[in-house]
Amino acid sequence: MPVLPAAAWIPAAWLGLSLAQQPSALPPVANAKPEAVAVEEEFRIYKDPPRLLLTPQRLRLLRRERQRESIRWVQFETVMGGQAELAEPGISSALYGIVTERPKACRAAADFAVTRASDPRQTAIVLDWCYTRLAPHHVKLLTAKLEQYLGTPPAKLDIPTQRTRVFAAAAISETHGPLGEKIMRSVIVDWWRMELAPALRRGQPIPREHTYDLYELAHAIRDNLNIEIKEDALAFFKEWPIFHLMSYYPASYPAAENEFRIPFFAGDGEPDVRLAVRSRAADLALVAYDPNGVETQVIQGWLIQDRYLMKGLYGVVYEFLWANPYQPGLTYHHLPNIFHDKRNGRLFLRSNWDEDATFACYYDQRLQFFEDGTRRLIDMKRQTDPIRMGEITLRPAESPMKIDLEGKEPESLYLVGLKPNSRFDIEVDGEEMFEDRTDSGGILALPFKAIGPVTVRVHDAGAGPKP
Repeated sequence: MPVLPAAAWIPAAWLGLSLAQQPSALPPVANAKPEAVAVEEEFRIYKDPPRLLLTPQRLRLLRRERQRESIRWVQFETVMGGQAELAEPGISSALYGIVTERPKACRAAADFAVTRASDPRQTAIVLDWCYTRLAPHHVKLLTAKLEQYLGTPPAKLDIPTQRTRVFAAAAISETHGPLGEKIMRSVIVDWWRMELAPALRRGQPIPREHTYDLYELAHAIRDNLNIEIKEDALAFFKEWPIFHLMSYYPASYPAAENEFRIPFFAGDGEPDVRLAVRSRAADLALVAYDPNGVETQVIQGWLIQDRYLMKGLYGVVYEFLWANPYQPGLTYHHLPNIFHDKRNGRLFLRSNWDEDATFACYYDQRLQFFEDGTRRLIDMKRQTDPIRMGEITLRPAESPMKIDLEGKEPESLYLVGLKPNSRFDIEVDGEEMFEDRTDSGGILALPFKAIGPVTVRVHDAGAGPKP
């Protein structure tokens, strides 16, 4: 599958700026009236099943993949024909049943959902995908389980829970339309628009393990109600694809079934392969959600290398469900090597986009460094030498401080570890003093490039002695 050269598409400004500094590709709508939009919205689902994740176009693609005996289909069929315990038997059997149009597989999915599954998400998917191939008693039992689930107040209203409530509401909307409408309105209006979307706009991060759940939620709402939830947090969804790319370690991880790209993590020990599966599944679902976006086409260029195809009992289902090998991708090698997430106070650097690159990330006021396959946490109180990658220099900092830059090559400076959301005075030799502010993580990005030897002084604005 072709990966197009960068010169054909990358805006010139990207070569010098992080994505966080780019203007949004979608300009705001003038004089928009949210209250008028809300009046016109419909929260009742009238669509025939399948309603969850499998649009008619996607289902046709999957059935063509079976006819062509593509590598993803062969992998999925092999797992389904084996004797190993599937990671999600209900979803796996339901997907196999709807793609092959075999009632036997759907009955197996329903038997699992009725007798064993405590996960209402699997129950909802089984009922939705296999609805027309199930016996009436199976439909009745599965519907009753979901009705009971929706009638029980949730212990918490996080992304996975709200996604599952939407799935359950959509799955039983055939017979419980008013209940489904009530749940949809509650999730979209009361929770998403009133709570989570405003939090995302303020810069609240979401856990990496919830990214896939978020895109399942977005797909289900748009496919059934034609509502784009990303419009309520445009900057978040605009930046998220490149953040995802930048937050992977450069080196791949050789797991038992296939190689994985590993997202950065804070703990010790070996990487969590299950999280790596969910992270790749999120990337695949992201591309499917917005296949024409420039950022998502870069993600597609990242995804289409066969060595990373998921073959394990958990990931193989999502690889087959979401991947579209016929969509061209754009190269990621000419993206900026830095991503400054100002709203969440995070900074990611890499020396280049090769697998032997060095990598640094600053998050939660901690600094992590990756080189030659080894991760290490840097003690910022003892780190006296700057970390330099290309034209970017990262320095643990304190106030007041004096920095001597050699300026042998153009150099952009990022200071980390300062007091978050605080004002600092900055003096550069031969220039007037100016003021700047740290982000929520204590990062100060100095808005200039040193092109010769220069001394920089930084101190709290209006307080303390100057270094």
